[in-house]
Amino acid sequence: MTTNTGTSARVSVVIPTLNEARNLPHVFAALPGGIHEVIVVDGHSVDDTLAVARRLRPDVRIVMQTRRGKGNALACGFAAATGDIIAMIDADGSTDPNEIPRFVRALLDGADFAKGSRFVRGAGSTDITRLRWLGNRALSAAVNLAYGTRYSDLCYGYNAFWRRHVPVLGLVAESPSSPADDIPRWGDGFEVETLINIRVAVAGLIVTEVPSFERPRIHGVSNLRTFSDGSRVLRTIVAEHRAARRQASGKVPAGRVPVAAGVTE
Repeated sequence: MTTNTGTSARVSVVIPTLNEARNLPHVFAALPGGIHEVIVVDGHSVDDTLAVARRLRPDVRIVMQTRRGKGNALACGFAAATGDIIAMIDADGSTDPNEIPRFVRALLDGADFAKGSRFVRGAGSTDITRLRWLGNRALSAAVNLAYGTRYSDLCYGYNAFWRRHVPVLGLVAESPSSPADDIPRWGDGFEVETLINIRVAVAGLIVTEVPSFERPRIHGVSNLRTFSDGSRVLRTIVAEHRAARRQASGKVPAGRVPVAAGVTE
């Protein structure tokens, strides 16, 4: 993808899906030109999601999840990506693919991680409720206090980053060695967005917030649950802070992303 400055980079777009056949035509139609690859990571949909994806874009890359949850889908997509930049968007039409060049521009201008925000100038949302807004505000404040960040929108999953930083995220994509090992891993759920933001901060990467406008999903019902998923995000903040302190104290080898022990679900 080439920006108006003439600089370019190969962009991989990772799209987690689970029964999104009716939404994919809207999402694919809005993808900008010059994309290096589109990776659909499917959670074993029972509708025509994969057939629709292949019909709309014959060059689409299909990756099947190794476990369940949005976090696992992203981990699988990141592992499969071959571009210089990875952009992560939703398949429900809530995030606008036309905004991808904004994120790419921020990275080409020097950022390591381009973080979407609904709460900066030029952004907005017609989907977020008052309760979710208050929860997001409180959780963002907690992370900013704990990690010295300035995130305005912690719980938003529209982000892009240089693929070379994938190891910093410490996400596990590998298939389980046996059915008995097929259990959720830390970061497999909706808390993945918070986990990514925290680990990016702990690694000292340069973050630029990018204005983004969120819309309601076009078809279907969201799997997001305000209280249960908010609780997971809070647990993520606490557990990752403890893990970062262990690493800082030398109890975890340098360069290894600490994992919060005993938290799988």
